[in-house]
Amino acid sequence: MPPPDDDHTGARVREQRRLARLTLRQFADRLPYSYSYLTQVECGARPATADFVAACARALRVDVTVLTGQPYVTELQRDRLAELVRPIREALDLYDLGAHPDLTARPAAVLLAEADRLCEQVRATHLRTAAGALPSAITELTHTAWQTPSTELWRALASTYRTAHDIAVKLGYYDLSAVALDRMAWAAERASDPCLGAVRQYMRALVYFREGEYAIGQRLVASGHGIVGQADETRETLAVTGQLHLGGSVIAARADDVTAVVRHLSEARTIAARIGDASDVHWLSFGPTNVALHRMSAAVEMGRYDTALTQARRIRLSTSVATSRRAHFLLDRARTEMETGHTEAALTHLVQARRAAPEQTRYHPGARETIRGLLHVARRTPDSLTYMASWVGM
Repeated sequence: MPPPDDDHTGARVREQRRLARLTLRQFADRLPYSYSYLTQVECGARPATADFVAACARALRVDVTVLTGQPYVTELQRDRLAELVRPIREALDLYDLGAHPDLTARPAAVLLAEADRLCEQVRATHLRTAAGALPSAITELTHTAWQTPSTELWRALASTYRTAHDIAVKLGYYDLSAVALDRMAWAAERASDPCLGAVRQYMRALVYFREGEYAIGQRLVASGHGIVGQADETRETLAVTGQLHLGGSVIAARADDVTAVVRHLSEARTIAARIGDASDVHWLSFGPTNVALHRMSAAVEMGRYDTALTQARRIRLSTSVATSRRAHFLLDRARTEMETGHTEAALTHLVQARRAAPEQTRYHPGARETIRGLLHVARRTPDSLTYMASWVGM
C-alpha cells in the first residue's frame, strides 16, 4: 500500500499512466484537460473532479474505481460494512434456482412491505440497516415469486435488486451493482412492468456516466424513454419520464452538450409543474425540487461553478426531501464553494453532509477529493478539517 501522502486519486492516475508507459505530455494529449491541470492533480495540488477521473479511466482503459481506490476497504471493515456485502452477493447469485424446498418465507404481504421499507432506508441513508436485512428479503422474495408468481411479487423482487444496486454504488462495489441491475432486468421482465424497465435503463445510464461513456449513457436514456413510452400516460410514467430527463441533463452536461442540457431540464420542468412532487414514485425523488437540484448539478458538471453557486444559494430544501438527496446537494455545494474560493463555506457544507448522512459521505469519492482540495489550500488547517480528513481515512 502506498504511503498516506501518495494514497490519493492523482497518485493512482500517475501510477496507471506509468504502467501504460505514457509520459505526462503524451497522456495530457489524450485528455480534454491541460498538461498543467494533469500535473497538479497527479502531485495532489488539485483535487481530481469526477469528470477528470472518468476521462483518465477512459484514456487508460481501466475502471474508475482503479483510480478512486474504491471500495475503501479499510474504512468499510472498520465500520463492519464489508462483511455485509458477501451475503448480498450470494443472494443475487441464487435468482434462477426456483423455490427453496427448505425455506419458510414470511407472508407475501410482509415481503411486499419489506421491499418498500428497504428502499426507504436507503433514501434515509441507513445503509448498514438496509444491507443487513437485504439478503433475507431477496431470498424470501425469490422463493415466493417462483412458488406463487404474481406481478406484485416480481415487482417487489425487482425493487430489492434495485436496493442492492443502490447500496453497492454507495459503498463503491460497482461490480456488484452491475450484477444487481442485471437481476433487476430479469425480474422486471417477469413483472411485465415498463416503468421498472425504464428505471433500470436510467440506472444503467448513470453507471456509464460515472465511467465517462457519455454517448452510451445518452443511448440508455433514450432507450428508457422508448420503454416507458409503451405504457399509457399516468402519474407514474410521467415521473419516470421526468427522471430520465434529469439523468439525461447531467450526462449531457458532462459531454458539454449545452443544447441537450437545456432540452432535458425544460422537459423535466414541464412534467414537474404538471404532476408536482412525485417522490413516492419508484423512490426517484422526482418533482420541482429535484429539477432545481439537477439544474445546479448540471452547472457543476460543466464547470460553471459561479452559476452553480448562485443556484445553490437559492435552493431551500424542505424536510421532506430524502436524506440521500440532501447529502448529495451538500457535497455538490461543498465542491462548488471550494472551486470558487469559499473554503470555510465548503467545510461547513461537508460537515453538514456528514451529520445528515455519515455513511454516504464517508464513502463518496467526491467528498474525499473536496477535503483534499481544502487541505491543500488551507493556510491553517482547522481542527474540523483535520477531523474530517481522518474520518474518511486520509
